[in-house]
Amino acid sequence: MKAITQRRTPAVSPSREELILEYVPLVKYLAQRVMAKLPHHIELDDLINAGVIGLIDALEKYDPSKRIKFRTYAEFRIKGAIFDELRSQDLLPRSWRQKLKELEDVYGRLEQRLGRTPTEEEIAREMNISLEEFYQDLDEVRSINFLSVDGLIDATQEEKGRLMDLLADDREKDPLELLGLSELREAVAEAIDELPERQRLVVTLYYYEELTMKEIAHVLGVTESRVSQIHTQAIIGLRAKLKRRLGEYGG
Repeated sequence: MKAITQRRTPAVSPSREELILEYVPLVKYLAQRVMAKLPHHIELDDLINAGVIGLIDALEKYDPSKRIKFRTYAEFRIKGAIFDELRSQDLLPRSWRQKLKELEDVYGRLEQRLGRTPTEEEIAREMNISLEEFYQDLDEVRSINFLSVDGLIDATQEEKGRLMDLLADDREKDPLELLGLSELREAVAEAIDELPERQRLVVTLYYYEELTMKEIAHVLGVTESRVSQIHTQAIIGLRAKLKRRLGEYGG
């Protein structure tokens, strides 16, 4: 991916160089997590380069008055920069996108039919797969589910755009374009409230209390992997709820 290495890196003041060095391990960690799910021909260094650009972007735009920890904000920007580059090069496996859309469609269809949030067993049965296969699907798509609910609720216009890109179906006009920011915040808050208790708890602890997945696992008495699956289900549910709800504004 020559586009990454040739991209001009923003100027960095000496006072920020120490911060960049401090957070480079986070960039490498996130890049490695993404790399583990990607085709072998993609270079880890390219992902790290993109992540560093995201880190510098975070340093330049971080606003302490929003009362969001810098690490949380930086992680959002770093992952966003990595996935922006992968999308621009069309390197996200098509199977991931197809699987994510299938999960969202099934979730939304069942929710409408049942009048409530579907259970894991109901989703797996609708997809004609085992519960174990359903969990495998969640593990597969979690790498592209990096929606920051906290960033959305306190969104700037740029963060709103990043969320719109995440939620949008490439084949359809994005209904989020029809909403103002205040309506968007209200829609997300209501969608979170409608999540099942455990999913809502994970979202709250992760995005608002800023606990790590490991810490949440300790609170819930489950494995970190299970917390990640619950988180992925919550994000898929939010995406499906928002697409349906915001689509109503489009007629």
